[in-house]
Amino acid sequence: GQLVESGGGLVQPGGSLRLSCVGSGCTCSSSAMSWSRQAPGKGLEWMSSIGSGGTTDYADSVKGRCTISRDNATNTVYLPMNILKPEETAVYSCATARSLILVKRGGIRGQGTQVTVSS
Repeated sequence: GQLVESGGGLVQPGGSLRLSCVGSGCTCSSSAMSWSRQAPGKGLEWMSSIGSGGTTDYADSVKGRCTISRDNATNTVYLPMNILKPEETAVYSCATARSLILVKRGGIRGQGTQVTVSS
């Protein structure tokens, strides 16, 4: 299976963007999906997950500023984000795994998309 992220780029502080992740060659529609990010010099930070039935979970750092969603017909998961901060500059990646518990810890991950928050 393969996951391909898109939607990253340069955004001003306080701005918004929407990340997308498309799965191919996988059973993504029946699996849990997640978004994580890795800032320069830091470890991978889990942000949000969504189960095959739509159950969602968020890290405190993003709760209230993003809403994860999925389209099982196209194997796509979305993550719109608002009020972005410069310290959220990172490579954002999605992952898939059999359950919400497993996808929070890891799973099959895409290469990621760069998000730079700067004026």
